[in-house]
Amino acid sequence: MNFLSFFLSRLAKALVVVLGVVILNFFLVRMAPGDPATVLAGEAGAGDEVFVTQLREQFGLDKPVVVQLGRYLAGVAQLDLGYSYRNRLPVLDLILDRLPATFLLMGGAFLFSIVVGVALGVLAARTRYENRRRWLDSTLMSGALLLYATPLFWLSLMAIILFSVVLGWLPAFGMESIGANLTGLDRVLDIARHLVLPTLSLGCFFMAVYVRLTRASMLEVMGMDFVKTARAKGVPARRVIRVHVLRNALLPVITFAGIQLGQMAGGAVLTETVFAWPGIGRLMFDALMQRDYQLLLGIFFMTSVLVVAFNLVTDIVYRLVDPRIAASQGAST
Repeated sequence: MNFLSFFLSRLAKALVVVLGVVILNFFLVRMAPGDPATVLAGEAGAGDEVFVTQLREQFGLDKPVVVQLGRYLAGVAQLDLGYSYRNRLPVLDLILDRLPATFLLMGGAFLFSIVVGVALGVLAARTRYENRRRWLDSTLMSGALLLYATPLFWLSLMAIILFSVVLGWLPAFGMESIGANLTGLDRVLDIARHLVLPTLSLGCFFMAVYVRLTRASMLEVMGMDFVKTARAKGVPARRVIRVHVLRNALLPVITFAGIQLGQMAGGAVLTETVFAWPGIGRLMFDALMQRDYQLLLGIFFMTSVLVVAFNLVTDIVYRLVDPRIAASQGAST
């Protein structure tokens, strides 16, 4: 199987998954209690039945569910995610306006977790394998276990109290200073300062997983025959770890990284809510409270597309890192 056939087969499966997720989300949202027409009528101060009926007709809520689903799927096929009842704006415009902030937060948390997590995992595995400074390995594993068991929202609140309230080092809320009207490098630095606490809070959990996963995978690879042969031939220890051990040990890390990017979209809801970060996670929370079905469906669609896309990229990277996958697929074909 060549790379093009591999990519097309994965892409076809991804499209089927996205279609299934869109249909499932549509029915799940419709099953939730609450009527957006009633909510809008209450906010407008006109809760009579005639006004509610007019709102339902205006937004197509009076049609059968199957008809609503057909219209929604036709719109999604044209990248028309509908109209937000509450915000009086197209759903796609609202999502695209918030998406850069979420990508910035997810990207920062992902880079922090994978770089620091893999580095600490390699350090722990090396000290364990060489039987030197065993206390360092125990300390790293205990710290990783503690971070893994700590709830994300509690860690975020404690970070705000310590670094913002007590020490005053970092801003607690928002993406940039309100009313500062900064431009150029000053604005970049201001956004970076606001990004530190959300990034650390969201990335610490996944960093702990990477530390434990990298350490376990490296210790397993270090016990294999080809590593022992390389050491017996006199290859320096650093080269053995960098060339022979780390590349093979990173395979499960790459697999988890693809899953982690999808999980970060869910974790971003809590993080963005606690830190008032203007991303799609906060937008999702507001849409849920306001019973804005179209906006909820649009956010669910966008996040499902992102998760499937991340998994597709993971499959491609996995194939490039491990040539044995391409060889085995070619042999089976």
